[in-house]
Amino acid sequence: MSLTAFLIYFALLMIIPIWAQMRVKSTYKKYSQVSNSSGMTGAQVASKIMQDNGIHDVNVEPVKGQLSDHYDPRSKTVRLSEDNYYGSSVAGTSVAAHEVGHVLQDAEDYSFMRFRSALVPVANFGSNAAIFLIIGGALMQLSGLMLLGIIAMAAAVLFQLVTLPVEFNASNRAMTQMISSGIIRNDEEKESKKVLNAAALTYVAAALVAVLELVRFILMYVMANND
Repeated sequence: MSLTAFLIYFALLMIIPIWAQMRVKSTYKKYSQVSNSSGMTGAQVASKIMQDNGIHDVNVEPVKGQLSDHYDPRSKTVRLSEDNYYGSSVAGTSVAAHEVGHVLQDAEDYSFMRFRSALVPVANFGSNAAIFLIIGGALMQLSGLMLLGIIAMAAAVLFQLVTLPVEFNASNRAMTQMISSGIIRNDEEKESKKVLNAAALTYVAAALVAVLELVRFILMYVMANND
């Protein structure tokens, strides 16, 4: 790889995730200052959607931090950042509904969610060990060790790719539930979609960067074995 190509590649690795983070933060900041028409807090939105779907065994609780919202399937808990939990903004409503989208996936045993959960141990190993195996294999000229690292990295990349349909599906469920439950009006749909789409960009960016890294190491492996 030439110096110019390497610099372009490195710039892409840096710029893509930074751009995605800036986009989600700016969109969230904008719509966190816009109140939703229902006046419901994020906690109330989450509870209502679950009640409407007959789910009564999942707790909703506040958690510190910004954009720290998540659903923990192990403890059956939706955790919303304090601004979203107590606030009644369009951003908070959308984020809360998205997290409950994961609850609905869990309740119906959504296949991609189950697959992603099964990949967690392997993906964690790949994320932590792959780079050391690849670099070690390259330095010691052990192609087998390098290949093992690439396989481990591929597992981590697969996890990133499987995350995409899980997150997009949760957002689609969120929009459907917010509309059918009367949480948002028709004129608020566009604003809610902007929040959800911006958040989705972070997952797309992470997956793209992971794929680029995997391709780079595969090319390194192929070139090393052709020499």
